[in-house]
Amino acid sequence: MNNLKKMQGILSEGKVDALLLTSQVSRQYAAGYDVAEGVAVVGREKSFYFTDSRYIEVAQDELRDFTVLEINRENSYSARINAALEELGVKTLGIEEDYLTHSEYLRYEASLHAELVPCQKEISVFRQIKEDWEIAEMVKAQEITDQVFAEMCTVLKPGMTEKEAAAELIYRLLKHGADGLSFDPIVVSGPNTSKPHGVPGDRKLEYGDFITLDFGCTVNGYCSDMTRTVALGFVSEEMSKVYETVLRAQESAIAMTKAGVTGQAVDGTARKIITDAGYGAYFGHGYGHSVGLEIHEAPNCNPSNDQPLAAGVVCSAEPGIYLPGKFGVRIEDVVVVTEDGCRDLTQSPKNLIIL
Repeated sequence: MNNLKKMQGILSEGKVDALLLTSQVSRQYAAGYDVAEGVAVVGREKSFYFTDSRYIEVAQDELRDFTVLEINRENSYSARINAALEELGVKTLGIEEDYLTHSEYLRYEASLHAELVPCQKEISVFRQIKEDWEIAEMVKAQEITDQVFAEMCTVLKPGMTEKEAAAELIYRLLKHGADGLSFDPIVVSGPNTSKPHGVPGDRKLEYGDFITLDFGCTVNGYCSDMTRTVALGFVSEEMSKVYETVLRAQESAIAMTKAGVTGQAVDGTARKIITDAGYGAYFGHGYGHSVGLEIHEAPNCNPSNDQPLAAGVVCSAEPGIYLPGKFGVRIEDVVVVTEDGCRDLTQSPKNLIIL
């Protein structure tokens, strides 16, 4: 079953007559191709894709399962959508309420000839469990990420700024075939590593620093994500202890990750190890989040998720300890949940690397 048919399956439940896909991720998921801009209407038997002159040719070439029509001054989005709704006999239209701004919702509510019904949960649920071909794209993205980490270990030197290191990292991701970045890379050093989402700045790398690299890339829309913390020159006894604690927490949680285990339980396994070591107050974020067409998807591995994970979920594994003003350590892999365990897509070494 292709993704468009999955979307059409929602309509068989009778809640709505058609779906209005306005987010880039849902349009790409349903169409199997990322047309940079546009709107899709998914009907039971026929579906439409509307975009403007900048993208119309590629949409017509790539979107075989859609009737593709151009938006222009004579044919606005609202006019095109209303014509499709009339052709399909639509009275109720499912929308992506999580992705619409308030002004966009009001505009659609005023202009479209159908009742708008929130359907985000139904539209997004399919993306939680990845097909084999989706995982294959994420493997490609992760292979690039692993390759770039290996190169960065030869590039990082004292005197280089965090910004310069980030620039080197981005260049290498694109050089090795990435379509784009999963997110703006986090490249921080020394006391800045205590900031989980620190921004690369002008600080120069120094001997005795931890350096945190949190980055990923996209291949055909699918994301990779990984974090490694390396040291420059030497580490203190405390730095070594914190690193080994985070590594043990991550490896223990990965070992118990499998279908049927709750996200809460996975998080709790890592959190207990960190707490027992005396650092519980310094692990503030959740253990992991799902990854796919977006870098943060559901379901999560955090204290709030008491639902069992399903086989095919792809989730990050990223515990951390952050000591304000001193240093921080995070180690992150991405794993695919299976019936009897999980498959780690991240192949970069996790032992403490001292450059």
